[in-house]
Amino acid sequence: MSDSSRDTAEGAGWGAAERGDFERLMPSEVEKISWLDPRMLWAARNGVLASWFGDPTGRTRSRWVAQRAKAGAPADKVIRRDDPDRFSFMVIGDTGEGDASQYAVVPGFLRISQDTRFTVLASDVIYPVGSADDYGTKFFRPYQDYRAPIYAIPGNHDWYEDLGGFMRVFCDDAPPLTPEPAPRPLSRAWLRSLLWHRPRRDDGQRLDEVRQLRADRGQQAVQPGPYWAIDAGPVRIIGIDTGLLGTLDAEQGAWLREVSQGPRPKILVTGSPLYVDGEHHPCPIDGGGTVDDIVRDPAHHYVAAIGGDIHNYQRYPVDVDGRTIQYVVSGGGGAFMHATHTIPRVDIANVTEDTFRCYPLRGDSLAFYSRLYGRRLRLRRFFTLSAAEAAAVVAERLQIRPGRAPGPEARVTRRTRLVAGLLGTGRRPDRAKRFRLPVRKIYTQLFSPSSATYGPPFFKCFLRLDVTPESVRLRCHAATGNRAQEVDPPIEDEVTIALT
Repeated sequence: MSDSSRDTAEGAGWGAAERGDFERLMPSEVEKISWLDPRMLWAARNGVLASWFGDPTGRTRSRWVAQRAKAGAPADKVIRRDDPDRFSFMVIGDTGEGDASQYAVVPGFLRISQDTRFTVLASDVIYPVGSADDYGTKFFRPYQDYRAPIYAIPGNHDWYEDLGGFMRVFCDDAPPLTPEPAPRPLSRAWLRSLLWHRPRRDDGQRLDEVRQLRADRGQQAVQPGPYWAIDAGPVRIIGIDTGLLGTLDAEQGAWLREVSQGPRPKILVTGSPLYVDGEHHPCPIDGGGTVDDIVRDPAHHYVAAIGGDIHNYQRYPVDVDGRTIQYVVSGGGGAFMHATHTIPRVDIANVTEDTFRCYPLRGDSLAFYSRLYGRRLRLRRFFTLSAAEAAAVVAERLQIRPGRAPGPEARVTRRTRLVAGLLGTGRRPDRAKRFRLPVRKIYTQLFSPSSATYGPPFFKCFLRLDVTPESVRLRCHAATGNRAQEVDPPIEDEVTIALT
């Protein structure tokens, strides 16, 4: 097994590394997505409109589900497979940017997934707005050589065109929904409808053509709707659709409570992580309660909850009444990298820095963004930190041990402290309360997006889960875009989850 980022800087992808072969898989023309582009933000406006004028996704989702039921989808939305008691599957989140950062994941993903039974895509299958036109280069082409079925749950970006493209691809080519009656003039719903982004009339004309890239019988997967359960071997995997704003409608909440019953061990896959960036986000359900209430209920036997949406890897082993539930963030499958160096020192739900895991390491994240903004601002000599310098200043600010042994250049100077502060590096919780500045929130939401301007190391990741009747072995593999990690994707984190 090759070195990981916890072993060496070379294992993280730094140094004079040989670029991987992933670019030969890419189309000749690649759409460049930049979330600093006002046109891109305008196309993705539906999330803001939903927060201002009311979220219509619950009603739209209910109509999609009713339509699938009329077409013969099982009422309980359970996919019953014939997997043996010992099998493996993949989880990969937030994939569909269609550029180098997505395709860099593909060679390692194909290598590690060779004997797996299926894959689950956890959130944001297609950027920027879930258009059916984008599935050719952002789904069918990159995964054409994966020989098993792929199931998916939508993320907020898949909802920016009311889920039409997602339903056509994953739900038996579901026909478009009939338009709803026009809302009352001058109402909030009327204002929302005036500004709402909708797909073009000719969207998805080439969909039948690009489907041929994954046309083998063994690659086919039809799911009953945007949320579902899979009975596979000894476990039940439950995928929920958290829509535009990261919540569940009452109808889906009632279904989740129902399919969570019983002693069978369960793994939740969600587009909205329940623990992320050192915070707890239990995910409210319309009408009362939260998703995490259901996960924590001992009668439901959940052993893990895996969420996409945030474009990195994090793991929180939370003790719940004497048993451990693994809360995982796995959104590093292809979109721009969300920083980990902005995560403050972890101390939540009895999870501390000793048990918390993330990828990339905070120091690598800070070094990455220092180089990115050194180029953007044309201040490379000032902004750029080496991986060793970044790891040292992160360790000082959070008072933690560096993720790997520091090198000889691991010095903390006034410059490194200033750069770390400007780029939103986290602090200890007590220091964060004393110096409560909006830097981290502003940095995370405004300055970290836009992936079209950087190259390897990309710090992408994907999960492999090996299931037996006794346990689930979860491994996080890295993809940097460099050849060493492409040929032998290193394990950045590993945990064995008991089922008995």
